[in-house]
Parts: sequence; C-alpha cells; structure tokens
Amino acid sequence: MFRQFRSEVEAALSVALSDLDLPTDDLGIEEPPADTDATLASSASFRLAGELGEAPPQVAARLAEAVSDAIDAEAYDYLAAVDTAGPYLNFRTTDAYLDDTLVAGADADYGALADRDTSVVVEHTSANPTGPVHVGRARNPIVGDAVANVLDMAGYDVERHYYVNDAGRQMAVFTWAYETFDESDLEEPPARDRIEYDLVRYYRKGNSYLEEADPEAVEAAEDEIRSILQGLENGDEETYERVGTVVDQVLSGMRECLARLPADFDEFVKETRFMRNGSTDEIAARLKESDQAVYEEDAWQLELDDWGIDKNLVFLRSDDTSLYTTRDLAHHEWKFANYDRAVTVLGEDHKLQADQLNATLDLLGNDVDQLENVIYSYVNLPEGKMSTRRGTGVMLDDLLDEAIDRAREEVETRLDDRIRDDDLDEADVERIAHQVGIGAVRYDVVSKQPAKAITFEWDRALDFEAQSAPYVQYVHARCCGILEEAASADVPVPDVAINATAGDGGNGAAGGSAAANVDADALETEEARALLREIARFPAVIEEAAEELKPHIVATYTREIADAYNVFYRECPVLSAESPELRDARLALVAASKHAVANALGILGVEAPDSM
Repeated sequence: MFRQFRSEVEAALSVALSDLDLPTDDLGIEEPPADTDATLASSASFRLAGELGEAPPQVAARLAEAVSDAIDAEAYDYLAAVDTAGPYLNFRTTDAYLDDTLVAGADADYGALADRDTSVVVEHTSANPTGPVHVGRARNPIVGDAVANVLDMAGYDVERHYYVNDAGRQMAVFTWAYETFDESDLEEPPARDRIEYDLVRYYRKGNSYLEEADPEAVEAAEDEIRSILQGLENGDEETYERVGTVVDQVLSGMRECLARLPADFDEFVKETRFMRNGSTDEIAARLKESDQAVYEEDAWQLELDDWGIDKNLVFLRSDDTSLYTTRDLAHHEWKFANYDRAVTVLGEDHKLQADQLNATLDLLGNDVDQLENVIYSYVNLPEGKMSTRRGTGVMLDDLLDEAIDRAREEVETRLDDRIRDDDLDEADVERIAHQVGIGAVRYDVVSKQPAKAITFEWDRALDFEAQSAPYVQYVHARCCGILEEAASADVPVPDVAINATAGDGGNGAAGGSAAANVDADALETEEARALLREIARFPAVIEEAAEELKPHIVATYTREIADAYNVFYRECPVLSAESPELRDARLALVAASKHAVANALGILGVEAPDSM
C-alpha cells in the first residue's frame, strides 16, 4: 500500500509541476515528522522558491492547489488530499489505504514482493579453510545472509555461494603440515571437539616450523610446498585429492559453526574448479595480451592507472603459477555468464583487491554493472572475559556459546514476572535461550551500517527493554500470546486471527486469510492507526533495503514497528475491547503485526519466538 501511495503522490505532484511549467526532476518526497498527520511530504517548494521568486510557504500553497486539481482529475486509490504546513506539502491517505493494509497483513508472507525474474548470486563469508571461524570475521556471514534474505524477499531468484580458497599458499602449507606431522608433534589438545579445531593445530605447527626450523629444513619444506602449488597448476589429480582431503574436513567443521547462526549456502564453489577447467589459464593469456600488461619484478602485472588505481595487479608469477585474483577473475566471469547480478560481501581490508578486480573485469570486456560489493568493517569485543582469552583469538563458537548462556540467565530471571500462564519447562527455556542469544548477536551486528566498525556489548545486545533483538522478539511473542488466547476463548474470532495461529511454530510462520469480516474503520484510536501505518510501510522497506543492499534498514524498521506495537499494546485492550467489532479489528491488527515482525526478523536471520 505504501509503495502504491508513494507512486500516486509522485504522479500527482509531477502533473501539478508540469501544469505550472516547473521541472519535475526533483520532487523532494520524504517522510514527515512523526507528529505530523500525513503519510508523505514534499520539500519541493524550497528548490522552486528561487526560480519563482517567492517564499517557500507561498510556493507550497501554489503547489498544493495544483496537486488538489490533479487529485480531482484522477481517481487515485490511496491518495486522498494534500495540504500545507509552512513550506511543506503533506499528503494524506484514503480509508482504503488502511483497509487494504489490514487485509494484506493477514497473509503470512506479507512483505514479499512480486517475482522480478532476475537471478542474483550472493557470495559471502568465503573465509579461508584454515581453521575455526574467528569472531572478527563474523560480520560477513551475518551481513551476507541478511543481504541474500532481503533480495529473496524482494522477489529476486537468489543463490548463496561460499567461494573456497583451496589453491593458495596457505592450503599448500596446510596440506604439507597435515601430511608431515603426527599428533605427538602437536603441543596442545584441540580447543573444541570438532574437526577444524583438531586440524588447525597442524596448520599452526607448520607455520611455526617454517619460522623456527633450521634453514635447510625450511628450504626442504618450501620445496614440498612449491610442488603442491605446481601440482595444482598442472592439473595433477593426486595433488587435488591431497589438498581436498584437508580442505573438505576443515570446511565441514566451519559449516557446522556457520549453521549455528544459521548461515546456509546453496553451493561451495572451489577456486580449483577454475584451474581445472582451463579458464584461469585463459584469463592469464588474455591479460598478457592487453596493453596494460607488464613484466616486472619477476611477475606479470597490470597497470591500472586508467582506473585510478596506483597499485599494479600481479596476475602471474615468474613460474607461471596463478594468484588468487587470477582465479577469482575466472570465477567472476563464470558468475556473469550464469547470473544477472553478482553481489559480494567483503571485509574492508579487501577493498583494494575489489577495486582491482572490478577494473580488470572491465578491461577484459565484462559488464561490471552486474557486480556490486557490500564492504563491511570488523566486529570488536570490549575489554573483558572474551577479549583477553589466551591463544589466537576469540572464535565465533565462543561468542555464540556465551550469548546462549547469558540469554538463558536473562530468561530464567524473568520467569516469575511473566504474564502468560503457559508454563515453560527446561526445554522451552533452552529453546528461548538459543533464539534470544543467537538472535541478539545477529541483530546487534546487522543493525549497524556495514561500513562502520562496531564493538559488541552484551548489556546492550541482550537488553529486553532497549531497542535490541529481545525487544523486538518480545513483540512477536506478545502477538502470539494474544492470538492463542483468542483462539482458545469462547468468543467468535475473525478468520484472520484464527488462521494467524494455525500451524505456527517458533519461527513465526503462519497461515492467513482475507480479513473480509473485519473493518479497519473500527480502529479509531491513533495508537492503532499509527501501528497499521507502520505495517503498511513494510513492503517499501523491503524494496529500499534490497535496492541499496542495506539490511540494517530492515533492522531500523523492526524497532519502529515494535515501538508502535508496544504503544498500541498499552493503550488498546484487545480481547476486552468495548465491542465485538473493535475486538475483531484489533485481533486482525495483532495478526498483521505478527506477520510483519516475524518476516522482518526472518530477513535479519533472527528467530521470532512464540513465547518468551
């Protein structure tokens, strides 16, 4: 509804400006302040004041008259009227706007946009398979999964890919160390009973050996490592199998860790794929023939000054072995051939490589408009227990374990204060602890703009009263409680509310039906209508977040709808409403709220508990 209303405002304002022989390139449409009784506003009068030689309020009055004429001439579904507040135009909706929102909100898939018939591959995480996932890199799978989710909700055909670096020096070192050392050579037991924690000890042992062993032993080891790299370049199947033995085991453990978030993938694309099929050699040959190719410092390089990049891109070593970027170029051309769009989520330390990759793809004749990058900064931990642990750093598993433990403590302290009479057993508490704990981590990370560094703080992330995941999750649980109570009460309940609880698990999925027997006009209080207006905005929020690849926009929306719901919850009794018509309308509003909150949280990868 909001999207259509916005389109109608744009159309009416464009007609008005054209009738006044004024430019229509900048309509100045924006959302008005919260205390303004309008759904959209326009600041176009500021832009046009100089051109007309009038003060902005006078310009606004002229525009309002012209827009009113346009509204009278066209029967808009949702645009009812326009008036002014000083220099601003304020646009108001018809009654059908809220009526149709209540009907649309009855659908469990509310917010999902129409199929765009456009395929998008979202590559994210892609951490080197050298050991457990570090918490500093946790922002990549969390942001990447949310980007994929919001694109999916916006109607794109989305595939989620993990690009596996299985051909670089790190993997050659890992393979050599795994084949060289025994358990008895390792100094410490694995930190966790999972395969990547076991095998990472060999990788660490190999690196320490290369740093500390005598020069002759190091040179012999380096010969072995070089032979592994050369075997990969030469397409030696035995070498692929040797490296694959290590990569697949470590990756299996990393996948278990990522599944806890959860972050799932449609495909794990190995970079050796593009060595084995010859596309990496083809890329290197094409680059050698380009005018930007130079052979300097025993390597083939590209000069990218024409793209504003000072640092050369090395694409082939003197021994004709390729580099990660060479293989990634072949990878991206494969993406372009198989998908309409390619989105990559990258840490800020990869920005130069991303710029070089983009420039080189352009040089090779690709349409680089197909490629978009989401660059994120890293997650820091405050001083305290986790940030001061000995070893190589804090792993994502550690963070998730502590999140669940802290959430469990918080849930248990709140058991005696619960209003709902559904008794929670130990299994319920454990379920809620997982939903709240992991949800708190994901929400706190994804709710910030990716380019800004963040410091994760437990008190903020797990605050049930502040604007955090538990705060929003609690709204969903409240909706479920009201709908369950209504379904079990001996009162006639509108179909929309009954169906909203059918088949509803802990993830917020629900059935729904048209609210044909519910009248939005019954929602006379400003608190109820303000909540319904927030629900109406949800599809537009999805559209904006998908277009800009910014899932934090959805997180901001969850806080806004949660605030609106809590005001409604305090001021508008539902089951004890003054009349059956009002009760039914408020039940329908609760069901619509439940769907909007559940689907918004789902985009962020946060579970929507049915009880807390």
